[in-house]
Amino acid sequence: MPLSTRGLSSTLRLHNRRNTRSLAVLPAVVLLGTAALSACADPGASASGDASGAAETTAARNGVVYNTSPDQQRIRGEKDAALAAKVPELIGKDGKLTVATTAGSIPLSFHATDDKTAIGSELDIAQLVADKLGLELDVQVTSWENWPLKTQSGDFEVVFSNVGVNKDRVKLFDFAGYRAAFMGFEAKKSATYDIKGADDISGLRVSVGSGTNQEKILLAWNKELEEKGKAPATLQYYSSEADTILALSSGRTDLNIAPYPSTVYRENTRDDLKVVGRVNAGWPSETLVAATSLRGNGLAPVISEALNSAIQDGSYGKILERWGLSEESLPESKTITEENFAASQAAATQPGAGASGKSS
Repeated sequence: MPLSTRGLSSTLRLHNRRNTRSLAVLPAVVLLGTAALSACADPGASASGDASGAAETTAARNGVVYNTSPDQQRIRGEKDAALAAKVPELIGKDGKLTVATTAGSIPLSFHATDDKTAIGSELDIAQLVADKLGLELDVQVTSWENWPLKTQSGDFEVVFSNVGVNKDRVKLFDFAGYRAAFMGFEAKKSATYDIKGADDISGLRVSVGSGTNQEKILLAWNKELEEKGKAPATLQYYSSEADTILALSSGRTDLNIAPYPSTVYRENTRDDLKVVGRVNAGWPSETLVAATSLRGNGLAPVISEALNSAIQDGSYGKILERWGLSEESLPESKTITEENFAASQAAATQPGAGASGKSS
């Protein structure tokens, strides 16, 4: 999801404070580009099209027709007065739900053909929640590095940007789950890789986003490889999704690990790439993608109720179907906090194809 240059100095300060990753533990790391990739997605993506924002669609091989124009004709919901009454006063007093997104990974959150309108499944779900709560959707595009600090400061009320729940984030934020969280490995169409675990990436060049759940997986796999006396993977970092995919298609990197929906999108809309593996974003445990709000402010439980209302009336399912994400649907949204995180991991909900995907 594209990185905004807005607030660069605060981004760097946040990066310095929060990035506990040490290059010493990376036996072979290549740093390419200056901006970090977003955590559960990649930055820099925008739909192709002319600057006028003319309506455009992409018919994919999986049968999905992706609308990449600014005119989204979103699936909308009706205000639920009972839910609206539960919105914390400090959040609902201006009549808006201020939503942060990083707008850089098709089909999750990306820029439309006008290069300015944020669209995608994340924004569709955010719109549905805002409708249920009787609030106007106020979308703010930001970088991955900025959303944690700005959510803590109150600039953002909730984040819809493919954020995966993990043990570090629950110390600062509360979550309302709305989708399964998988990462996909993609490679050139001619590749013969079948990625299921650490052994399968030994000696390969793998592009990944800095500070992400997928990076944590690769670091753990590299440690496992070193303990076995095998060559670790070389992790490569690019400044945008466009640069990442160019490197992959040109053979400068062997694999890319990214949100599974994005890898599936590319497999079905390009002729040169394919998905060669899938892993839960919470490996070795399981996790979910969730709406992310400030810990203890009371918003997450209300969002969970709004999501459950949308699940029950079918509008949630229609959104996922629209973007080709039905296999990552959840039967119920649950609120995840630091207090119940361990229990929620142990009982993580598996969607229909969750356990039988290309890898686990």
